[in-house]
Amino acid sequence: MRIMRPRVCMLILGMSLILPTGVMQGQTINHKLEPYLKSGNLPAVAAAVVDRGVLTEYGVVGTRKMGADIPVTIHDKFHLGSDGKAMTATIAGMMIEEGKLKWDSTLGDVFPELKKTMAPGVEKVTLEQLLSHTSGMRADDENLMKLLKDSFDVDGDLNDQRYWLLKESVKLPLVAEPSKAWAYNNRGYTIAGAMIERVSGKAWDELIVERIFEPFELTTAGLGTQSTLGKIDAPLGHVVQKDGKVKSYMAGPNADNSLILGPAGTLHLSILDLATWAGWNAGNGTRAPCNIVKPEMVEKIHTPVFTIKGENRPGTPPEGKYAHGWGWVTVDWAPYPLLYHGGSNGKNLAQIWIDKKKDIAIVIMTNIGGQQADDALRGIAKELYQAATAGY
Repeated sequence: MRIMRPRVCMLILGMSLILPTGVMQGQTINHKLEPYLKSGNLPAVAAAVVDRGVLTEYGVVGTRKMGADIPVTIHDKFHLGSDGKAMTATIAGMMIEEGKLKWDSTLGDVFPELKKTMAPGVEKVTLEQLLSHTSGMRADDENLMKLLKDSFDVDGDLNDQRYWLLKESVKLPLVAEPSKAWAYNNRGYTIAGAMIERVSGKAWDELIVERIFEPFELTTAGLGTQSTLGKIDAPLGHVVQKDGKVKSYMAGPNADNSLILGPAGTLHLSILDLATWAGWNAGNGTRAPCNIVKPEMVEKIHTPVFTIKGENRPGTPPEGKYAHGWGWVTVDWAPYPLLYHGGSNGKNLAQIWIDKKKDIAIVIMTNIGGQQADDALRGIAKELYQAATAGY
């Protein structure tokens, strides 16, 4: 007979808590962020530091639209990009703990009705391979772009459209032997989302709200573009055009990736809500909320699967090791590898840096894509990390 041990969970103050006096916990670091607006050509940038579950620093500077005087606020929503993959991996962990999936559940197991149409080897592709970008399936190529365009003609909800994308994708031959090669794969995460939808009976879009947003009290979190149609009520995404000019994008069909790719990253939230999520991961899931997954599952999600040579695109992992929605990156300003992920839809950029040994999380977001912005965010990460660890 197995004796069930009570789970230990440390209750802490919410990291985005507003104190009764109206003063937020921690200290503002706007003065640290201001120089990066110019050096990084950033419309706006937000950052926060969480040290052992406590918000110690936070700040946001700049404008919602380049060239306009519309100051950002600390509660403004920024786009999360592929940093949302870790949330999908966590939901997968929930399904595993509930006995609905296994790490080695295959596409053939979950979608037996499609076995006859699957290309050789595809039916044996596992959930873990999809979440670690080692499935060997075709990645972000012209075929995926065509499927996303064609999906607009598919009737039904987003989960129906994901199933259709899955059905079309499993017909394609593998481009590598599973677990033997790594390729950043938004298609794979979308298919993993379809697996979660099949076993849970709910759309991924419902689950991310019920299983992540609500229990973590991420009140600013949502799906799709951070601003609403016809309004500049959040930082607009920006791109640097070939002529060097910066273009902003109002909410609309070209402002974000297709919502079908939700499991791969179409989320938005404030820097304080992102700090809550990152701080929970830094503590290995031992702090509130306690009913997400066991700390052992968080550790598994963070555990490296494959050593990679990064694509070096902003929003994708650089060289290091990849886990499940997280990577491990070596930088010259930290004494050992840090848990990391970057996210971008090309018009926004977000980074999460976690030192699990010291239980420190640093989150940074901006409303513009590109290499210059990525370099600026890395500069901010270095400055904040060195300040946060100076007393250790």
